[in-house]
Amino acid sequence: MRAEKIQMLEVVKDLLKGQSFFLIGFRALTVAEFSAFRAQLAAVGASCHVVKNTLIHKASEALGYQSVSEQNIVGATAVVSGSNDPVAMAKAIKELIKATPDAEKKARVTVKLGFLDGKLLNAAEVAALADLPPREVLLGQLLGLLQAPATGLVRVLNAKLSSIVYVLNAFCKKKEQAA
Repeated sequence: MRAEKIQMLEVVKDLLKGQSFFLIGFRALTVAEFSAFRAQLAAVGASCHVVKNTLIHKASEALGYQSVSEQNIVGATAVVSGSNDPVAMAKAIKELIKATPDAEKKARVTVKLGFLDGKLLNAAEVAALADLPPREVLLGQLLGLLQAPATGLVRVLNAKLSSIVYVLNAFCKKKEQAA
């Protein structure tokens, strides 16, 4: 292999080496649309690079991603990678798909596959990932679930104490009325 190709293979390996990446197909995108997409990805700490399919296959084989290297990837392909938040990357891809329909209302951008924590994702799973709420909302929901048992225990203990107080208060009122 020539030195340039070895260097390009190393760059693609670096793109795929992260925890997650997505391969998208595209056709007839303008430079402005692609630049806006890259800017949106940069805001979440990700990037998008157009890569040859053969380099993706060779890099995924070298990294041990057999599930990716076995896929039949055809057509123009871009690699979206580099963020610690795969949900944000999936949301950016979903927004690009919505923003770029062609004359027949078909998407000019498609999700070929996703790779998240060693698992291969299809287009439907990537769409489901994009539909997840933001990370902060998920953390808030988790905190609510963790606090729910303690809150329930406090309410039960408080109910027992307050019922005793209600009985004593009723007894005192009855004594006052009798006197």
